[in-house]
Amino acid sequence: MTPDATEKRVLEAIRERRELVNDALDEDVPMAEPERLYEASRYLLKAGGKRLRPTVSLLTAESLADVEPMSEDYRAFPTLAGDPIDVMVAAVSIEVIQSFTLIHDDIMDDDDLRRGVPAVHKEYDNSTAILAGDTLYAKAFELLTKTGADPADGLEAVRRLATTCTQICEGQALDIEFERRTEVLPDEYLQMVELKTAVLYGTAAAVPAVVMGADDEVVEALYQYGIASGSAFQIQDDVLDLTVPSDQLGKQRGSDLVENKETIISLHARQQGIDVDDLVDAETAEELTEDAVEAAVAELNEAGSIDYAREMAEDLTEQAKSRLDVLPDNEARDLLCDIADYLITRGY
Repeated sequence: MTPDATEKRVLEAIRERRELVNDALDEDVPMAEPERLYEASRYLLKAGGKRLRPTVSLLTAESLADVEPMSEDYRAFPTLAGDPIDVMVAAVSIEVIQSFTLIHDDIMDDDDLRRGVPAVHKEYDNSTAILAGDTLYAKAFELLTKTGADPADGLEAVRRLATTCTQICEGQALDIEFERRTEVLPDEYLQMVELKTAVLYGTAAAVPAVVMGADDEVVEALYQYGIASGSAFQIQDDVLDLTVPSDQLGKQRGSDLVENKETIISLHARQQGIDVDDLVDAETAEELTEDAVEAAVAELNEAGSIDYAREMAEDLTEQAKSRLDVLPDNEARDLLCDIADYLITRGY
């Protein structure tokens, strides 16, 4: 299959499940009182998004059950013991956590845009946005208790999601700390990426296996699939921040450079003797010009830093795909492999 055909197949699989996840989000995260709080809580959920993480969750469940893709009711999905559970609500809980992290990230970074619309704290205000994020955080755990899984499996799923949220906060704290430090090692950066981004992909892949009653070995392999592919996803995001136009990216291109965020690209560039802090002459993303970004990208390309990041993402993707050997050989597993490839070839 050609790369274009693979991408088309992946995007179709994501689109089909995204529609179902969007319907489930409306059902599982409904409007309530106070109205302004719930409008803000649902704002990013309604703004769209690829729904990559819940798609990974649903595909993992399909592969484990060894059923034809989308042939089963996700609300009454067979476990490995045969008893029906709601795997859709587990997938929705992952997406709700994702939205919680985005709302709080945008507040901390004071970003103007998210998914092509004003960030929640810009559309409403900081206090409402914080409360909206907190509401989604709590709602995710409430939802995860509603799968109908065996009580021990359900408890383990909740524990995993709680640990993941703690790790995401640790990763965000490291990201902030790195902005103040004069030196960050590549291994430290990769640890931060794993905590801030990859653990939620790992949990998205592992939680369906947990609630379906899979063996620990299978759960761990799926978690590591998510860790490797999620790390590759973040590295690709670092590349896209420099190489994709702002209107397509949904935020200001080159914002990582203005915010002095360390990435695997900037770390490699420093090792090549580039003064990354002086690559762009702007204090805020609004002051950053396209010409300044183009000049910075040219210098980073010359140093081989962007290619270095791309190669690392490719290596992580191969590691991720090898973890899927624990799954039955079926179409859903093939799609999970294709998604891992898509995460590092996507253009936005």
